[in-house]
Amino acid sequence: MNERPELAVGGQAVIEGVMMRGPENIATAIRRANGEILVKKEKFISLTKRKRIFGLPIIRGFVSLIEMMIIGFKSLNFSAEQAMEHEKSNDDNVKKNSKLWSTLTYMFAFGLAFLIFVYLPYKSAYWLKLGEKTFSFNIIAGIFRIVVFVAYIWVISLFKEVRRIFEFHGAEHKSVFAYEHQENLNFEHTLKYGTKHPRCGTSFIFIVLVIAILIFSILDSIVSVLWKIPPLPLRILIHLLFLPLISGISYEVLKFSGKNINHPLVKIFTFPGLLLQYITTKEPDEKQIEVAIIALKTALNLPIPDKHFTLIEDTDS
Repeated sequence: MNERPELAVGGQAVIEGVMMRGPENIATAIRRANGEILVKKEKFISLTKRKRIFGLPIIRGFVSLIEMMIIGFKSLNFSAEQAMEHEKSNDDNVKKNSKLWSTLTYMFAFGLAFLIFVYLPYKSAYWLKLGEKTFSFNIIAGIFRIVVFVAYIWVISLFKEVRRIFEFHGAEHKSVFAYEHQENLNFEHTLKYGTKHPRCGTSFIFIVLVIAILIFSILDSIVSVLWKIPPLPLRILIHLLFLPLISGISYEVLKFSGKNINHPLVKIFTFPGLLLQYITTKEPDEKQIEVAIIALKTALNLPIPDKHFTLIEDTDS
């Protein structure tokens, strides 16, 4: 079948479920402990569609990244709350403590991510006496960052709970593939597709890590010519200020690769991201695919004949 010329869907795996984002809706479908499927549907139109300036190339990439981070955190929180629902009471203090714990967890995660993926890569390059060599410095820091990222993903994949999330990740990709190829969204038509998708967020992260090496090398060269090699804290700050540019360029690369997937250069560039998906996606079962299909159909306002789930519509979003 002919593929759709423009696809406005994407998503992510959450705890015991899948979040899907359509042109006008976000739908998070999760399977509760009692087997019931619960779907939360929210109205959402990207800022890149509502404001022309935010839809310009490069800018739209950074805006989309921020939006997806916000949507992703909200969806993860929703799925976590539902996963714990059968274990906790309706006591207000318990709910407040749960939200506080989630906030502290995210703060700790961001701090740990900064230490592992920002500070330690740079520090390792300084330890190797490469601080004055702009390209070598960023190559070593970039390789360190990539190796640590892959190792981190592999380690967490060994946990049963994370493997479940990666199975839902595979279900998300299968259902998107089926939609792209204009298949009927049911288990039989969705099962045959693979779990590795070229537009996956995993591929996006890998593209960001690679492009960061190039941009940071150019940036350091310019700074060293105009001034001098700055001390490590200032160097990190300068690099962080250019993350919006890097994410914007990476978004355009991913968007281009999604439309030109058969181009030889695109295949080479996206190959590492697809390899990484051997870790971040696993083969889902029928129930997981069912959840992904319901999330996708809800996000796209498609009819679901056998309505065996509970729908929560958030009209305030």
